[in-house]
Amino acid sequence: MTVAPLDLAAIEALIRTAAHTELVARFRRTTRSEKADGSWLTEADLAMQGRVKSALAERHPDIEFLGEEMEAAEQERRLAESGFGSSGLWVLDPLDGTSNFAAGIPLFGVSLALMRHGRIEAGIVYDPMHDESFAALLGGGATLNGEPLRVKAAGIPLAKTTACIDFKRLPPALAARIAATPPYSSQRSIGSVALDWCWVAAGRFHLYLHGRQGLWDYAAGSLILAEAGGCADTLDGTPAPLTLAPRSAVCAADKSLFEEWCRYLRAT
Repeated sequence: MTVAPLDLAAIEALIRTAAHTELVARFRRTTRSEKADGSWLTEADLAMQGRVKSALAERHPDIEFLGEEMEAAEQERRLAESGFGSSGLWVLDPLDGTSNFAAGIPLFGVSLALMRHGRIEAGIVYDPMHDESFAALLGGGATLNGEPLRVKAAGIPLAKTTACIDFKRLPPALAARIAATPPYSSQRSIGSVALDWCWVAAGRFHLYLHGRQGLWDYAAGSLILAEAGGCADTLDGTPAPLTLAPRSAVCAADKSLFEEWCRYLRAT
């Protein structure tokens, strides 16, 4: 089978149109329900996933699809059958930041990645409320609204940095140590993992830490940060294979800050 070439700009346009139709139109006009894992679900999640799945199938019928709002067994099957082959697998989080969306907080996004041969080859994260489209191709660099995106040296010590930290999913002892002796100056948590990665790439956060995120959360954002020249690892420093098992994330745009951040986190 011949694999159709990927037109990243066209896929970005597809995501932008779908997000404004299915997400923005429903913002502050939808109710939420609780899923079995305790996370939230809205009709916007389902509508967005269905629309994007159909649009991608029409454009690239050769590429399989995995969405966050699919049954776990089906996700596992599709990842095993298509994520490590040549045809590829789309990995979609149709609404990353559902809690924000349902609460009327205008910070959420759409995350789409293309996985082939067990690696992420393309990624798009779109923030419809600010019309920001972050994208990257493996080996091709990263962009923000079509303009090259490269990390810049922070030029400040660790003690003056701003960090994005998700305390809830960290090991309790580590969370307590960070809260008691933070090595940074200021801390935020915006409620969207995909945007977290992209905001580090854009220099809006110097440091990032999250204890537990899914493949659809980080697949696109991690490629965007890497292609922008940023640094990332897991808490214990072991490679994170692309599976459905949750992983931790330690990131920084600046290499020297990243090394300091990792030393602090891994100190006993």
